[in-house]
Amino acid sequence: MRRYLLTTLCLLAFAGSASAAPSATAKREIQGLMDALSTSSCEFQRNGTWHGRDEARKHLQRKYDYLLKKNLVDTAEQFIERAASKSSMSGKAYQVRCPGQPAQPAATWFTAKLKTLRGSGAPVR
Repeated sequence: MRRYLLTTLCLLAFAGSASAAPSATAKREIQGLMDALSTSSCEFQRNGTWHGRDEARKHLQRKYDYLLKKNLVDTAEQFIERAASKSSMSGKAYQVRCPGQPAQPAATWFTAKLKTLRGSGAPVR
């Protein structure tokens, strides 16, 4: 019993000390997602106000930097879920509106971009 308890405590200590850190691939994918937004002609809505791509990129970069500091993101999917989908303050979903297309949830837009990045065969910038 004692040995089991000691082993469990050691495992918990190790798990608690391990921090999430994006791999080089995940970092490239996340930057690729932000690049996709900032090179598009799309607008980004947060908390009911539409923003241009440069302001949207800066906002998402701040959220990403915060998540990195707190060790809360290590995949592109986590970036989409935790930074690019909704306001962490109001809980309202972000939207992306591109010319000639209806607005759509930002999570949908970023997920489609991630699939494109992964399926293109081109390096993710």
